[in-house]
Amino acid sequence: MADLRRLPVTLATPAAFAPYGQVILPSEDGTPFGPDDAQLALSSGTPRFYAMRLPHRANRFDRITRHLRVTQCLGSMMGVPWRLAVAPPSPGRDAPDPDAIRAFAIPGDRFVKLDAGTWHAGPYFDAAHADFYNLELADTNVVDHDTCRLAERFGLAFEFATN
Repeated sequence: MADLRRLPVTLATPAAFAPYGQVILPSEDGTPFGPDDAQLALSSGTPRFYAMRLPHRANRFDRITRHLRVTQCLGSMMGVPWRLAVAPPSPGRDAPDPDAIRAFAIPGDRFVKLDAGTWHAGPYFDAAHADFYNLELADTNVVDHDTCRLAERFGLAFEFATN
C-alpha cells in the first residue's frame, strides 16, 4: 500500500507555473505575438488540436506522465475549474523527484502550456465529466508517452488538498 501525500493546491499564475510551462491568459484581439503567448514546440510531427471528454476521477493519483518531444496545451471548455499536478522535467532520469511534485488550481479563464518533458497528472475536476481542449502531436500518446508509476517506484500516492 502506498503512502499518501496531500498536495497543497496553488493558483496557476504565470509566475507560479513558470518552472513547468506557461499560463496563458486572455489578451486583446490584435495584440502582436509575444512572450505571453504559448511558446510551442510542435515541429516533430503533425499538430493535433482536439476536444476530449473526461470522466470524473478520484482526487488522487499514483502515476505521472511526460512527453519529451512536444509541448502540450490543456484548457477546460465552458469555464470549468480544474487541477493539475506537475513536476519539472528531469533530463536523463526516468522518474520525477517526488518531492518536486506540485499541484495547481486552474480557473476556466486560462489554459496551460506544459514545457516538453514536464511531468503531469490530470486534469482533475469536481464535475461528473468535463470537456477539455488539448494541443499536442497526432502521435504523442503513441510514441512520446512516458509514465512513471509512483506507487511502484516510490511507494507513494498523491492527493489534492482541496480543503
